[in-house]
Amino acid sequence: MPGSPYTDLDRPPLSAARLARALTPPHGPWRRIDLRAETGSTNADAVQAARAGEPEGLVVVAERQTAGRGRRGRVWQSPARAGIAISVLLRPGAADAERDWPPAPATGYGWLPLLAGVALVEAVARLAELEAGLKWPNDLLIGDAKCGGILAEAVPEASPAQPPAIVLGIGLNVTLRADELPENPTGLPATSLQLAGAAATDRDPLLRALLRSLAEWYDRWRAAGGDPVTSGLRDAYLNSCATVGRQVRVLLPDGGELTGRAVGVDADGQLVVETADGRRALAAGDVLHLRPL
Repeated sequence: MPGSPYTDLDRPPLSAARLARALTPPHGPWRRIDLRAETGSTNADAVQAARAGEPEGLVVVAERQTAGRGRRGRVWQSPARAGIAISVLLRPGAADAERDWPPAPATGYGWLPLLAGVALVEAVARLAELEAGLKWPNDLLIGDAKCGGILAEAVPEASPAQPPAIVLGIGLNVTLRADELPENPTGLPATSLQLAGAAATDRDPLLRALLRSLAEWYDRWRAAGGDPVTSGLRDAYLNSCATVGRQVRVLLPDGGELTGRAVGVDADGQLVVETADGRRALAAGDVLHLRPL
């Protein structure tokens, strides 16, 4: 198509101007949208911004990532404009008098990737009309296949007395074709919204729905002082969690493993597993792989 800024007509580019009008003040909840045609990693970009003192509310969006990261350095990549790759900068430890938000305790920051998962499930259900589930702590599943992932990173402040900023990265496979799907070292097959039969695969409304849902849940969680129960976050997460209630095998970073039944998520967002030796609470950093039995 003469004059077209892209060559794949199934994958139109996002518009920075339209996203800003919809998602930043006075009409939207995010402070700034930074849309990049290509970057190494949106999380790395947001981490750099946090270290430079950027306020809460930055959203970095990339049409293509060349060095996207998952947990434990795993690679997350897709063709240009075939998915959603975003990172948001949050400062949950800072009070916000204008919004009547008290500081959230750092012990509860483990709920932030779970909060992002709830927002992702809601956006997929609303726009793609697909039933999705969450594999604790960071995978979006459609059936038994991985369609998206979440990576949370803490960014320490200059003073150890100050709570860290949090960067939440979210990746979603939207129009990837079968021959474009990434290999998944966790053993789960991969899929995309298009391959799963989504009712809609337009990234613009998907991205808007995701960011609005994320902002709404973050507002509820912050207004409740980071309490996952009072905010309704815990119930919403458990309603979508495909891990709780299943027998699981947990591979640990030191080479060990444990098996048992995942029975819940505790007040800090840790997975509680009932083993033969009693209950064990696991943080995301305690787990190398988690697989159903």
